[in-house]
Amino acid sequence: MHRRAIEVQVFTRGDGLWEVDATLRDTKTRDTPVAGGIRAAGDPVHDMTLRLVVNEKMDILEAGSATRGMPYPGLCDQHGDAYRALVGLNLMQNFRQGVRERVGGAKACTHITEMAAVLPTAVVQGFVGEVFDPRASGPEAAQPFQIDRCHALKSSGEAVRLHYPQWFRPAPQTTPA
Repeated sequence: MHRRAIEVQVFTRGDGLWEVDATLRDTKTRDTPVAGGIRAAGDPVHDMTLRLVVNEKMDILEAGSATRGMPYPGLCDQHGDAYRALVGLNLMQNFRQGVRERVGGAKACTHITEMAAVLPTAVVQGFVGEVFDPRASGPEAAQPFQIDRCHALKSSGEAVRLHYPQWFRPAPQTTPA
């Protein structure tokens, strides 16, 4: 009945900066009435892109959006340059909270704002092997960024013990009371 597709692409520019394009498309499998009339099956009800330029520290240097498909033509796309407000945020430091504060609610588009939530982990994936070395090891290495960011990679877990032994920390033993 309904399909939402979110696609994130990360591109290196070769100048130390990276471009991020996140696109959200909603389509229906049947003709659907929307405020602007009938949307034919397969035609996007929403088709929106959020574009960022980030540096290797994951700071947002540029931001903007484009709305091509919308239920309220000529109105949904009238949020102007609201997403420029994301400039200055860092994808790894309170990003989702910053997005809510700067473009949440009626300040911008609900769909684009919600889509922004997937960007931190998507950009990390784009940076793996280019900016981040997920195998960081040796006496000079910093702890890999991914440790303690998910249950499989908790510092006391089996994945860390096997693949990152330098960073393995056994769970504290609890004694019965």
